[in-house]
Amino acid sequence: MGQRGLIVAPPRTGKTTLLHHIADAVVKNHPEMKLIILLVDERPEEVTDFKRSHPKSEIIASSNDSDIKSHTRIAQLAIERAKRLVEAGKHVFILLDSITRTARAFNNAMGGGGRTMSGGVDARAMEIPRKIFAAARNTEEAGSLTIVATALIETGSRMDELIFQEFKGTGNMEMVLDRKISDQRIYPAIDIFLSGTRREELLLQPWELEKINLIRRGLAGHKPGEAIERLLMFVKKFPTNTEMLKGIPG
Repeated sequence: MGQRGLIVAPPRTGKTTLLHHIADAVVKNHPEMKLIILLVDERPEEVTDFKRSHPKSEIIASSNDSDIKSHTRIAQLAIERAKRLVEAGKHVFILLDSITRTARAFNNAMGGGGRTMSGGVDARAMEIPRKIFAAARNTEEAGSLTIVATALIETGSRMDELIFQEFKGTGNMEMVLDRKISDQRIYPAIDIFLSGTRREELLLQPWELEKINLIRRGLAGHKPGEAIERLLMFVKKFPTNTEMLKGIPG
């Protein structure tokens, strides 16, 4: 709990489906957590789909037919609500789709006048989105706030690339989706070689970490698509991750 994760997603890599699965997993495995799904500048039909698919979750959304002020307002309201819940001792999980569109909205809201970086990004525009993402933490005296946000890449926009670079490496976890893998109809289309967790030794038992390192070494000689396909075939043989790791010799 209290982690800060980034899902790096090119177009058409199954990002939205992955978010649905994450939301389902949080509700099923951690019913004590308050799940907030924050959708900024998203298609109206996607907002409706999330509301119908996750009735036990709180959906806070500003669809792409809303104005920029709506986008920036709901992003700040959602994070402030989450902070108050954490102060009350709750464990909160925010799924944010996407940090890219959130940053775009704050950039457009600036209206010019400030120092402009390459890609047309106002230097001041990243301040609030960075604070939103940085709000994730595990407090000793109260609850925790976990944030998993998507970052859009390979969109053809210089601004989106610059926004991604602003957030790259700022999370505890990065999950990188690969268009070449999704084109092979392999889902989730995760490039496991580019994905990982910082200081995972703090989250895992020593024997678990050892087994995970064995998996990574065993897959190191494969292409990303082959690696995730082999890993998925192995994972499906076991009901839980713990049993899977125990099934690895060595």
